Amino acid sequence: MPGFFGYDRSVIIREAINVHKILGPGLLEKVYIEALYHKLLQCGLKVFKEYPCPIIYEEIKIECGYRVDLFVADKVIVEAKSIDQIAEIHVAQTLTYLRLSRRKLGLIINFNVRLLKNGIKRVVNNL
Repeated sequence: MPGFFGYDRSVIIREAINVHKILGPGLLEKVYIEALYHKLLQCGLKVFKEYPCPIIYEEIKIECGYRVDLFVADKVIVEAKSIDQIAEIHVAQTLTYLRLSRRKLGLIINFNVRLLKNGIKRVVNNL
C-alpha cells in the first residue's frame, strides 16, 4: 500500500542499500543524495531534493537557506551523510528539522560505512 508510513520507510532503506551496494563508501554526500533521489522517484515515491526548511521564530518566517537533503512522501526527512560516524549533533539537527517541519520521522543515512545497515539511524520527533 503506497503512502503507508512503514512502506515508505522500508522503500527508502531498501533503495539506500542498493545505492550503497553499487557506489560503495567514500564518495561525497551529494552523489548519494542524487542517486537515492533518482531511485526513490523510480519507485513512485513523491520526493523533494534540498527541500527548504524555514524557521518560524515568534511568528516571523526566517528564510536562512536551511534545506533537508530529501523529503519523501510528505512524511520522512532523509539526511544523507558520508562521515566516520553519526554524532549526536547530526541527530539534534535532524530533530530540529522534524520539529520545524512538524514531521515525525527522520532517517540519517551514513553512506561511509562498510555495511549500510550499520549507518542508518532512525530519528523520531515525539510531536
